[in-house]
Amino acid sequence: MNWEQLLSLKRYGDTNKRIRKEQDETRLGFEVDYDRIIFSSEFRSLQDKTQVIPLSKTDFVHTRLTHSLEVSVVGRSIGRKVGQKILQKYPHLSTSLGYQANDFGAIVAAAALAHDIGNPPFGHSGEKAIGQFFKTGYGKTFKDELTKEQYQDLCDFEGNANGFKILTESRKGREGGLRLSYATLGAFIKYPKESLPKKPTPHIADKKYGFFQSEKEAFLDVVNELGLITRNSTSDISYSRHPLTFLVEAADDICYTIIDFEDGINLGLIEEDYALEYLINLVKETINSKNYNALTNTEDRISYLRALAINTLINEAVELFMLYEDEILAGKFSKALLDMSKYKAQINDIIKISIQNIYNSKEVINKEIAGYEVINELLNIFTTTIYNKQLGSLSNYNHLILKVFPKTLDLNKDSLYDNLLSICNYVSKLSDSNAILTYRKLKGNHL
Repeated sequence: MNWEQLLSLKRYGDTNKRIRKEQDETRLGFEVDYDRIIFSSEFRSLQDKTQVIPLSKTDFVHTRLTHSLEVSVVGRSIGRKVGQKILQKYPHLSTSLGYQANDFGAIVAAAALAHDIGNPPFGHSGEKAIGQFFKTGYGKTFKDELTKEQYQDLCDFEGNANGFKILTESRKGREGGLRLSYATLGAFIKYPKESLPKKPTPHIADKKYGFFQSEKEAFLDVVNELGLITRNSTSDISYSRHPLTFLVEAADDICYTIIDFEDGINLGLIEEDYALEYLINLVKETINSKNYNALTNTEDRISYLRALAINTLINEAVELFMLYEDEILAGKFSKALLDMSKYKAQINDIIKISIQNIYNSKEVINKEIAGYEVINELLNIFTTTIYNKQLGSLSNYNHLILKVFPKTLDLNKDSLYDNLLSICNYVSKLSDSNAILTYRKLKGNHL
């Protein structure tokens, strides 16, 4: 892979190249990507989607929206620092082509901003709920009418693949989705492979999958434009990551490790003294004891340690990326950057206590159970309606259900798979509260 191709300013849906030196410096194409994402309705819905604590009534707990904004900020910093070093290593990118360090930051920031845009309500349990509906619920009845790949897409419904669909899916008058640059789309694709074959390997890109069968053509267009390296000699579709994807992932890993932990402290799920000790272990090489001891309350101490921890991990992510940059460009690097961190033990300690005290807390589990019921019932009603529509046997109730859907939702496709996926996509866009409200309306509980 080469950076000139990887930094493509060409917009998805365009036929012509875009030259960096011809860009308006006051509104760079990569920055336009950021703007288009932040003004999208799908991004706005993240304000009421679970990050860790579902349906939290407290002001300080993060939602998907605040999490995405923070990941974007951290990603921008990492990207700019890496960009500075890349331009030093490959000066022609700057002198001949006009790229700047901030370009790298803008790409990573935009991709990071969108990294959770495809996640359904109720956090990762929402993804699992959709998958379970097709594995063991009513959705299993569609198995024989779908290809193996199509059915696997639904059984392992993946927020990353759904995000790629949201960013690229065309509608009437809106060809190419949000029409982002190829560079940003490439950096967004965390798992550049299809849902089958499902062969978990130690390679980080094989952990999940990155596109639905409905977006296969779009995916191949993106990877070919960027020159990503294929990882298979067979007909299976699997590619090496865009190098900047590693930076998006690092920003996400940094934020959820440190900030989810902070949420747990603020909610009283993790003892303050215990938590402070864990954070100090992570930043003991950089902490200013005088400044730290001058802080008189726990909130300020946690904020200070959080800032130090994030800065420490940002700098290390940059160092690790440059250390392995040759391997990354060759498509031979197979781990997340923070997996190589010298602070790996400390990070694992923090994640372990977060799992025990936050993710497995009764508050979280009880609300996830409720989320399963809500999503299962919505899918049950909606997919039955769509299937009856396909068969030409709509009931009066089905006709009423069809009127619930927004006009932007196209359910007139010839393929059952495409219509089922559209339903899943529609449910995924609902916020936590809207999903519950829709559920109650369908159950008659709003009357």
